[in-house]
Amino acid sequence: MLDNYEQFKKDVYALTKIDLNCYKEKQMRRRIDTLITKNKINDYTSYVALIKKDKEKFEQFVNFLTINVSEFYRNPDQWKILENEVFPKLVEKFGKNIKIWSAACSTGDEPYSLVMALSRVVPLSNIKVIATDIDKQVLEQARVGLYNEKSIVGVPADLKSKYFTKVGNSYQISDEIKKRVEFKEHNLLKDPYPTGCHLIVCRNVVIYFTEEAKDEIYKKFHSSIVKGGYLFIGSTEQIMNYKEIGFLRNKSFFFEKE
Repeated sequence: MLDNYEQFKKDVYALTKIDLNCYKEKQMRRRIDTLITKNKINDYTSYVALIKKDKEKFEQFVNFLTINVSEFYRNPDQWKILENEVFPKLVEKFGKNIKIWSAACSTGDEPYSLVMALSRVVPLSNIKVIATDIDKQVLEQARVGLYNEKSIVGVPADLKSKYFTKVGNSYQISDEIKKRVEFKEHNLLKDPYPTGCHLIVCRNVVIYFTEEAKDEIYKKFHSSIVKGGYLFIGSTEQIMNYKEIGFLRNKSFFFEKE
């Protein structure tokens, strides 16, 4: 392993406002060292100098740092619960204009899935999803909305034929779905959270953070959700102290604000 990781963390924070102290060190450091070695550099100081002067290498670093594993309708059984139980409850409580935040949205698969799933319950014109991620590059990809076949394999057949157009070996999502999503850059560890959310979806991201950072994030999500709203988390995640935070567990991966 390379030397002086402590100083490197400070340099990265000064450059990107990404706090590496909030990530599991062993795992994150191994990933970073791999990238630095690929760039034929032997120490952190030289690598910081490189990403300071080379915009492309800087973007490559941020992109590599963020974990972008995404697909439409990931864990389909949970999406069925969302579509058949959670969405109807939210519409019944709050009406058709539901505020949804897709946090750490990666390449847009999740927020676009949310729009399509909710379109079965309310008209498209009523739907607005805020989608955020720390990584500019994946947000750019999300705005383009071009996906490979593997990414869209979980999309229900009727929605696939209605909202996707085949372009070569890829699939382009329709503009009518795209315009229901607003993409923004956002750092879960330092930026202010949206308020008045009826549903927050944040899946398979918080697992990469320390227990302290996780706790802080879940508390902030709780504050962002209106009473009776929901948090939808990933199948690899647990909120051990959900009762203390003020959530009721509603199915395995859905938590309702009391």
